[in-house]
Amino acid sequence: MDGAVRQDEAELVAALRNGDEAAFAGLVQELNPALMRLALAHVPSRAVAEDVVQDTWVGVINGIDRFEGRSALRTWIFQILLNKARTRGKREKRTLPFSFLRRHSEEGRDEPAVDPDRFQGRRAHYPGHWARPPVEWDTPAETLAQGETRDVMLRAIADLPPRQREVLTLRDIQGYSADEARNALGVSETNQRVLLHRARSKVRGALERHFDAEAAG
Repeated sequence: MDGAVRQDEAELVAALRNGDEAAFAGLVQELNPALMRLALAHVPSRAVAEDVVQDTWVGVINGIDRFEGRSALRTWIFQILLNKARTRGKREKRTLPFSFLRRHSEEGRDEPAVDPDRFQGRRAHYPGHWARPPVEWDTPAETLAQGETRDVMLRAIADLPPRQREVLTLRDIQGYSADEARNALGVSETNQRVLLHRARSKVRGALERHFDAEAAG
């Protein structure tokens, strides 16, 4: 962090320690959507995720005086959320539907980031090259953030395995750097990079299928 960012964060921490309700409300408004997405990666329902997020903010209030600044404030908050969400997820696991358990168990599979059918086979003229390369989208960013396309993207993110969803949320939605995301999630640099690549590939694949269906319709 540069000096201005460190100063802003120091002022925010001081305000929270002094019980500044406006500062706390602003932080809740900023982080709540991302915290919910991460919580939903570990628990079976939105109601449980809301409980986890609420417990996280209670933890922030109770622990802010002990915050030592070894990591960024927001990273510290995400770490609290992840610890609570993982604990609650384990507690809820025995009541989860089989489909939820199966989706979560798939996280450990050594799956390809891109469908192998999109590459040419060994007997092709250019084996290993694209058979169906990624398309160039003319769709503006504004279109991706609204309407049916936005719903497709959000569903694709929701269907990601927990670790992939965590990395994607921190990097692409919350704007964390690679180091910040790695430290918040406790993963290696290589693992963070692989998880992000796979998550982005799956979301892009869902959007490609959506755009192909629109074009065909």
